[in-house]
Amino acid sequence: MSAESAAAVTVGPLRAALVGLLVLVGSFFLLVGTIGLLRFPNVYNRLHATSKATTLGAASIALGGTVYYLPHGDGLMLLVTVVFLFLTAPTGAHMISQAAQRMGVPFVDGVEWPGKKDDVMTGTGRDGGD
Repeated sequence: MSAESAAAVTVGPLRAALVGLLVLVGSFFLLVGTIGLLRFPNVYNRLHATSKATTLGAASIALGGTVYYLPHGDGLMLLVTVVFLFLTAPTGAHMISQAAQRMGVPFVDGVEWPGKKDDVMTGTGRDGGD
């Protein structure tokens, strides 16, 4: 038995359909995130589109790889990739949005940074509370 045939993975029709579905769903989310990156008006909206959609898209494709390679070490490595992705992508997007806010990048007209002018907790919002 050669090394190539020992490393080959056998995939049944149900497992192949699940892998195909996960890759298709992941590709859809990545496409939507890319369209959002190109179409949205400012850095905050673009960040939202890319961080949410690409996290789900990449995670879905990695889960497809996990289903394909599951009994072997490569499937477990892809699960670690998904965990790493869910921990780092939102954190990175949050840091980028804070940096943009500190640099003075404006929101869309009529939207303000939370807590900048209105403080709902202390009652100094627009409703005129004391």
